[in-house]
Amino acid sequence: MDSLLKQFLRPILRNLLDSLRDLLPILLVIAVFQLLILRQPLPNLGQLLYGTAMVVLGLTLFIKGLEMGLFPLGESMAHAFARKGSLWWLLIFAFALGFGTTIAEPALIAVAEEAAKVAAKGGAIPLSADAMEAYANGLRLTVAFSVGLAILIGVLRIVYGWPIHYLIIGGYLGVVIMTLFAPREIVGIAYDSGGVTTSTVTVPLVTALGVGLASSIKGRNPMTDGFGLIAFASLTPMIFVMVYGIVIG
Repeated sequence: MDSLLKQFLRPILRNLLDSLRDLLPILLVIAVFQLLILRQPLPNLGQLLYGTAMVVLGLTLFIKGLEMGLFPLGESMAHAFARKGSLWWLLIFAFALGFGTTIAEPALIAVAEEAAKVAAKGGAIPLSADAMEAYANGLRLTVAFSVGLAILIGVLRIVYGWPIHYLIIGGYLGVVIMTLFAPREIVGIAYDSGGVTTSTVTVPLVTALGVGLASSIKGRNPMTDGFGLIAFASLTPMIFVMVYGIVIG
């Protein structure tokens, strides 16, 4: 019993210390500017300490969950699809994974809702709950579709060995061109959409898929071929959200 507790408690305690160490620079910056520059005491100190403890605990459990669950799951499914030898099923899975993880991304939900409120206040859409909900849902679906397509293209790149830099350069040229034609109101949202898609839910599964797939295909190097899917997931939403802005505008 004691050995079992040590086996589980020691990694958790080590991860807690690692999480606290990672958050320490942020806490020091806030404390220094609040106390030395603004010369004001920290407001609601007890609540801040409690919130910080919850963040450390949540980050620890999240990282442990990635190590135990999401990374092994993504890699094992990539190996299984590679052994199955069906490219179509692999592409369908890649698109569904990108779409499903993105539509559930908390950061995207928050940004879409905020964008809908701002669009309503700015007169771009009617100031009503239904209009704002439709705008936010349309934005989320557009981003999710674009990420699904990006992961599909990224999987094809791994399978066929396409050079990643050609695809990235072509994608950013598309971003620049779309920026010239998209409404000004949507450009900032489009650029932010590229960042919020690559967050807590999407990144672990997509990274595990790429590394697992590259490890399963003969002639592919997990280091050089397995990574890069996240770059596509960040790039394509910018283009698609600007197209969305043109369509609804």
